[in-house]
Amino acid sequence: MALGVREYTGIGEIKGPLLVVKGVSRVAYDEIVEVELPSGEKRRGRVLEVGMGYAVVQVFEGTTGISPVGTTIRFLGKPLEIPVSEDMLGRIFNGLGEPIDGGPPIVAEEKRDVNGAPLNPAERAYPEDFIQTGVSAIDGMNTLVRGQKLPIFSGSGLPHNKLAAQIARQATVRGEEEEFAVVFAAIGIKYDDFLFFKRFFEETGALGRVAMFVNLADEPAMIRLITPRAALTLAEYLAFERDMHVLVILTDMTNYAEALREISSAREEVPGRQGYPGYLYSDLASIYERAGRVKGRKGSITQMPILTMPNDDITHPIPDLTGYITEGQIVLSRELHNRGIYPPINVLMSLSRLMKEGIGPGKTREDHAEVSNQLYAAYSRGVELRSLAAIVGEESLSEVDRRYLRFADLFERRFLSQGERENRSIEETLDIAWEILSVLPEEELTNIKEETIRKYHPKYRRPKPTVS
Repeated sequence: MALGVREYTGIGEIKGPLLVVKGVSRVAYDEIVEVELPSGEKRRGRVLEVGMGYAVVQVFEGTTGISPVGTTIRFLGKPLEIPVSEDMLGRIFNGLGEPIDGGPPIVAEEKRDVNGAPLNPAERAYPEDFIQTGVSAIDGMNTLVRGQKLPIFSGSGLPHNKLAAQIARQATVRGEEEEFAVVFAAIGIKYDDFLFFKRFFEETGALGRVAMFVNLADEPAMIRLITPRAALTLAEYLAFERDMHVLVILTDMTNYAEALREISSAREEVPGRQGYPGYLYSDLASIYERAGRVKGRKGSITQMPILTMPNDDITHPIPDLTGYITEGQIVLSRELHNRGIYPPINVLMSLSRLMKEGIGPGKTREDHAEVSNQLYAAYSRGVELRSLAAIVGEESLSEVDRRYLRFADLFERRFLSQGERENRSIEETLDIAWEILSVLPEEELTNIKEETIRKYHPKYRRPKPTVS
């Protein structure tokens, strides 16, 4: 877009974070704008809408203090761009990609449009490389695959931040044993949450491979729409130009959607479900779909968006639409959290649609798929029997049913529950699974082949006594 700088002074209307500039021509959608106040203060914005000689401009820093008289509007003839460089790892930026950690300015290797460019579907490589997160509930039953987008559905007060930080620190691609570069986007979060992530990455020594883009809750909502796009612009550069495996964590996408609703309301658009704009799906997709692998390129972008479900409602528009776009979800349980289990992952509500592509011989272990299916079946039956036992009493249940109750307890205390710094290999995860499955009668392991049972069941793996 080489339109050149055009300058105007006619502000027709100021409404919330929006300016309506009149008498404009040759202005493009998404063009970056400079707003100069009579005092000399300069603010930035972007064009949201153009037509009939008018342009609607969204001001990033808000319109407080802007007067219709004496204010100069400059259309800069280009979209919003941020500098990108490998040197951005280990640094902290605001939502527009500007350093806020007191360090030197970034020497850009190049500048890129924050809106990115969609990957050609024909050039996408299918995600199939197992990522070991060190978290049993994910690795064993909801496996993350390189290039996947797997969101975490949480609720207010649940430890999604701890889980995301743990995954960021521990994630590796098996076989390559290569640590991920982490691009972390904080969207409208509290300062306490920002400090938690910053200290966690510093204490664990991971900060050197993390680039943080931070938009705090007390900052303008407009910048929340830019923050994830700025972060993904750097991720795309690192992955596809520097051949890195990049893990992108976006928290909290609920704040992003709320900012989108605020802008939509200011533009007086016809609202959709619960007041969110009708284009919420396509807007979220423009962020989530910037993950994946490209044929012939070593690098990849794996994405873990985090969203807090209002009132823990998984049918709310934000998690509902997110579930359609992404390849599964990790759902956190308030009930498990209240019982002191960390991470409180509700495996019965969680799903990884690409799991089958990333497990098995040569990737994890030959028994992985069968063990996972058996864990799901047994835990589901154990949870059902808990409800029955609460009504009729445990004494009324059969011996096999009581074993399922014991299995459900062991599953939560031994398999799901682990320390915040505990990094389990997939072998350790599967061995723990076999230990707790061994409390069930062997004939109940209907999802596992007999030869697999004889190879991995603890009963058959006990060392035989030596004959003197």
